[in-house]
Amino acid sequence: MSKSLIIAALSLGAFIFPVQVSAQDGDLLPGGKLVLTNATSTIEGPSGGGISTWSSINGLEADNGIGLTGHVTIIELPDFGWQSHGIAMGIANRVELSYARQNFDTRDVGAALGLGRGYTLNQDVYSAKVRLAGDLVYGDPLLPQISLGVQHKRNLDGVVAKAVGARSENGTDVTLSATKLFLSHSLLVSAAARYTNANQTGLLGFGTGEDRNYDLQFEGSMAYQLSRRAVIGAEFRTKPDALGLGEDDWMDLFAAYAVTDNLTLTAAYADLGSIATFKNQRGTFVSAQVAF
Repeated sequence: MSKSLIIAALSLGAFIFPVQVSAQDGDLLPGGKLVLTNATSTIEGPSGGGISTWSSINGLEADNGIGLTGHVTIIELPDFGWQSHGIAMGIANRVELSYARQNFDTRDVGAALGLGRGYTLNQDVYSAKVRLAGDLVYGDPLLPQISLGVQHKRNLDGVVAKAVGARSENGTDVTLSATKLFLSHSLLVSAAARYTNANQTGLLGFGTGEDRNYDLQFEGSMAYQLSRRAVIGAEFRTKPDALGLGEDDWMDLFAAYAVTDNLTLTAAYADLGSIATFKNQRGTFVSAQVAF
């Protein structure tokens, strides 16, 4: 199922504001987008905010070039540590391919759950996204950029996932996102629907028992550009609770700054609610992204 979804998505075809600029002939890495037009990488790899997917395409490529992005993200919570890193390729500001590894350190919770102190849950996420219509900046202001994406997730700790009641260690999310920059107001608005059966984004497996438990979830973001290099914003993401562990919705308040045209740093206050019955998981989110 997951392979066919990825093939279908491909065949259809930063932190914030993608703008298209024509590349010179023969230049595959032209860096055609303006500063802060390279979308930031989410914890799952695709471009967007830190926790929510946008319709943007990663990389600094122009409309006939190739862009490359690498990122590292760290989230420090009271009882857990979350780290993700990955790479992405943007093709002609139309197609995005990405990979991310998620590492979730259970710290003392691991000992309490019988896993061992500092036991780390790991997951690989392979993603593809294609821009279907519209443009984030240009064209009809009432027509946003619309993108379809798939995220195939492979949990590397299937024994643990099934021990807490998950049906499977592998799963695939499908996202449909719409994003628009209202240029005269320096305001970006994004909304996405995610069809998923992931427990804690897949770190606790997918579905439960004999049920695949697919649900439709919502992700929303707003961002305001303070200056040519500084952006602030907020995100919200609803989450399923198939395992009955009290999995909460997520939110964050973020600020991003383009240190150079290629390097963007992001910091946020993140509220991830309850994780594996441990409540009030609020902490700091920091990310560094290099894009070409």
